[in-house]
Amino acid sequence: MEPRNELFDRIPVGPKLPLPIPDTFDRLHDVAYNLWWSWNTNGSLLFNRIDPLGWERTRNPLSLLQAVDTATWETLASSDDFLQLYDETVSAFDAYLAGTGTWYSREHAGELAGPIAYLCAEYGIHEKLRLYSGGLGILAGDHVKAASDLGLPLVAVGLLYRRGYFQQAVDPEGYQQHTYVPFEAARRPVRQVLDPRTGWPLRVSVQLPGRDVVIGVWRIDVGRVPVLLLDTDLPDNAPADRPITHILYVRGRAMRLCQEIVLGIGGVRVLEALGIAPAVWHVNEGHAALSLVERLSRQLDAGLSMDDAQKAVSSSTLFTLHTPVPAGNERFDFDLALDALDGMLPGVDNATLTELAQSPYGGEFDMGALAIRLSSMTNGVSQRHGEVVSEEWGPVIGGPAKAITNGIHPQTWVGKAVSRLYHKTVGDIWEQQVINHGSWEKVRDIPAEDLWKAHQTQKTAMLRRLRSRLREQLARHGQSPAHLRWLDDQLDPQRLTIVFARRFATYKRAGLLFSDPQRVRAILTNPERPVQVVFAGKAHPADREGQGLIKWVFDMSNSPDLQGHVWFIENYDMALGADLVRGADVWLNNPVPPKEASGTSGMKSAANGGINLSVLDGWWAEGYNGNNGWGFSKTSNSDAEDAGILYHLLESEVVPTFYERDADGIPQRWVEMMKESIVSALPRFSTQRMLVDYSEQAYLPLGRR
Repeated sequence: MEPRNELFDRIPVGPKLPLPIPDTFDRLHDVAYNLWWSWNTNGSLLFNRIDPLGWERTRNPLSLLQAVDTATWETLASSDDFLQLYDETVSAFDAYLAGTGTWYSREHAGELAGPIAYLCAEYGIHEKLRLYSGGLGILAGDHVKAASDLGLPLVAVGLLYRRGYFQQAVDPEGYQQHTYVPFEAARRPVRQVLDPRTGWPLRVSVQLPGRDVVIGVWRIDVGRVPVLLLDTDLPDNAPADRPITHILYVRGRAMRLCQEIVLGIGGVRVLEALGIAPAVWHVNEGHAALSLVERLSRQLDAGLSMDDAQKAVSSSTLFTLHTPVPAGNERFDFDLALDALDGMLPGVDNATLTELAQSPYGGEFDMGALAIRLSSMTNGVSQRHGEVVSEEWGPVIGGPAKAITNGIHPQTWVGKAVSRLYHKTVGDIWEQQVINHGSWEKVRDIPAEDLWKAHQTQKTAMLRRLRSRLREQLARHGQSPAHLRWLDDQLDPQRLTIVFARRFATYKRAGLLFSDPQRVRAILTNPERPVQVVFAGKAHPADREGQGLIKWVFDMSNSPDLQGHVWFIENYDMALGADLVRGADVWLNNPVPPKEASGTSGMKSAANGGINLSVLDGWWAEGYNGNNGWGFSKTSNSDAEDAGILYHLLESEVVPTFYERDADGIPQRWVEMMKESIVSALPRFSTQRMLVDYSEQAYLPLGRR
């Protein structure tokens, strides 16, 4: 029996999937149903030891454990090494869930009057849970992991997408294709949430024009944090309403609004049905803004005046904006929104909704504006983004926005070879307290040969997996066996490898590198100092311009001048992203400033010793120190000018420094930059640091008893 956890106790769930596990190893059941294993070294190693080939194929404990035969269990039961690993892992899991000695328990135990409710439209927790599309979801997944590590009493709310975000394939002409793969709940660590009053599956409902829509709830355990996922694909609902929660960022505006009604209004009702009274509400992007209107309606129903009701809601609410780009701020036609919400929220009439949700940029129902007006704190996600939010939203906020810079969950993103160096160098603090800056100075003492070897190990693994993906991709395109064999000699680990991987939105300028085809050809194909560039990323199905950028990059990768030096890898996801950040020599990022709110992929690369080559925007505007990478174009006059600066940096600094080697073949100056990249970025831009900032600047001031 797993140890008790207060928040888990308050959210009862149905039984786990029965698994054919012998009693000797019965605790594997508990470990498999908690995503803690995914960022704990022993957790993933334990499953790998059971069946290495099965683990490599599935990366899913539930699928793995369902297939283990009796002979394998007997062999494992006679292995002292496996028994020791099993005991150590289970003991570490139990100690972790017990939550003693966490940052929150040491520094702020009992100060919050209740838990923190964190509402977000997507969560990138693990590659097998396709409930994310990109940066917002990955950040949310890292947020809940760090909250768990620090012992924060946080409960997260999102949607269970039965079809998730699309799987990307690129056809032989370079056009992006979209497919949606069903979510297999039976093979995922999700359990139905039960009504604590009846023991039956929990149900709440929201009103849509002419009918009620029933919502079921599922729970995923992420360390100490429960993530509640709302689901409308239930027999209780009409066939037309069951798909509301099927597709993440569905194209249709009416369906998207229904999703946000379920997330925001339904999320508040689910927490109430579970008897959870949050001390703080963190609305992460405008998709969950309607939670605030539901709470406002409840205050009005309790007899408060409109002014007092708004103060009661805002006094415990933090709103986080993640992008200055208009497409990232959710807006709807007023008629659509008011018709959908009419009569659903007692006390909140259409005139009130119109006033609260009026966009400062035109006559639309603006979820961001709504959330700002009903929150007492609004923050951007980097220092530069905080300035942009203050400039663009200051009149609505009523003053400057806060700035809390994003971070990454290092234990999720740092590769095994580099992680082993951290264990050896900084000790247990690598697992326990990433935010201790002083300890990370020890990284400078790592022998250059050791750090370079660890990086090359991860880079070689990355390139091997890329070749495998490319072989499947090109075979589907009908390439010849000779061409597929040609791949065996491509993606040389000795070449300087630059990675550009992110959403293909136009402002991110995926094609900037190709602004001058002759100049980029000279840089990449120099026989003495060759360079290879790996691209990956999806464009939203409704974004034709973004899909055009994918085709452009794909065409360049197949051009006679650049073939073998430029690659496009389809279906960018968490698994591919982890490989890329662990193995890249250089992480390239060149958006139009100041449109990059934060960007976290560069932080992940830096945590692995990768070096950033980036526009001075988002996190890099504060992360760049002159010695840990290259920064350019804090402001932009034109793409041509920025491309010229990028080419100059590649020609004069990046490429020469990489290929400058000592007698042992070690690029000493490059490795010094790698160390500076790690020391300057890893502790400062971790989600552990980020959650300490959120706690001390927002959660505790808003939610103290």
